Amino acid sequence: MASNADVHNLQLKGEVKQKNVVADGRNRRVLKDIGNLVNDRALQAKKPVTDVRNVVGAGRGPVAARPVVEKLVEKKHAPETVIVISSDEESEKSKPAVRRLSKEGSRKQVKTLTSILTARSKAACGLAKRPEESLVNIDASDVENELAAVEYVDDIYKFYKLTEADGRVHDYMHLQPDINAKMRSILVDWLVEVHRKFELMPETLYLTINIMDRFLAVKVVPRKELQLVGISSMLIACKYEEIWAPEVGDFICISDNAYTREQVLAMEKSILGKLEWYLTVPTPYVFLVRYIKASVLSDKEMENMVFFLAELGLMQYPVVIMYCPSLIAASAVYAARCSLDKSPFWTETLKHHTGYSEDMLMDCAKLLVKFHSASAESKLKAVHKKFSSAERGAVAFLTPAKSLLAQSL
Repeated sequence: MASNADVHNLQLKGEVKQKNVVADGRNRRVLKDIGNLVNDRALQAKKPVTDVRNVVGAGRGPVAARPVVEKLVEKKHAPETVIVISSDEESEKSKPAVRRLSKEGSRKQVKTLTSILTARSKAACGLAKRPEESLVNIDASDVENELAAVEYVDDIYKFYKLTEADGRVHDYMHLQPDINAKMRSILVDWLVEVHRKFELMPETLYLTINIMDRFLAVKVVPRKELQLVGISSMLIACKYEEIWAPEVGDFICISDNAYTREQVLAMEKSILGKLEWYLTVPTPYVFLVRYIKASVLSDKEMENMVFFLAELGLMQYPVVIMYCPSLIAASAVYAARCSLDKSPFWTETLKHHTGYSEDMLMDCAKLLVKFHSASAESKLKAVHKKFSSAERGAVAFLTPAKSLLAQSL
């Protein structure tokens, strides 16, 4: 039978062995803990060993360990805090950039010889005193107007510019053995008078001329039916643009009963068939409205002058053939600004919205000013008479642009 001393020694050895086990457990480290999470497990690891030892040492039964476990459960868990660890390489790379920016900010700007010479050249040419012109928001006043479609009006006109070639008229007089450019001008002059007599919308006149030219480009027409083509084209344009379109009998009456109702309806059907019912085309009027608006500070006189020059251009076959609708409209605005001495003649806002520079418009603008100077003495008086009235501001009597007129002669 073992003595009391032996039993005491065995108990001491067991207690030392148990302490070593606890110490070994404390030195172990969980592999998934990389130090970026602070949680309850890490907090528990920092507790004194006596708590663990008490739990383990007093573990003669599950009842003995229950008080400590219940305290751990009752403790509220703090939310896990995520510590963002930045890479050492990123921090090292960012430091030189900060130093570089600070050095550049503190560095004084030294003028080079090139900058000095450029400044002197601008001063000599008077460019240094000229302020940089900024684009004007021409749609700012129409933000509340739903019909103005301010949100996508620029996209609409970009589409017009892309598709204007589809409705553009090309040279066709060599295909017409019985008519010529002079006959066409006489017909257009008469249509302007009819348009004014019926008090139609301006869109109707431009669409009428477009329909007529496109039909003459694909169909040979005898001279005696040229006027029939004109009134039938206007009949179609009225049905497309007008709210209250004139009737067939009105066109027969105004043409002095030169044609019957059946002839007018037959020609209308023929025109629609040849054009394949393609009537939605961007005419010069579509661009005129936008470009007049882009001519900032434009008044009623400016608007009347632009339409006067544009209609003079539509009467002339070479203008319609050589230039697209948008260029005719831009040239009319440019020629009108020159005639009214609007300075500058061409602005950055106009260049932005039209897409044309001043040099690109010069040839067409010279032609329009030339027609303006000859309109008073021309035998074709419809356009001149129309814009000589007081309601049109009598812009036909204004002096043509001398600068452009001198270059065109």
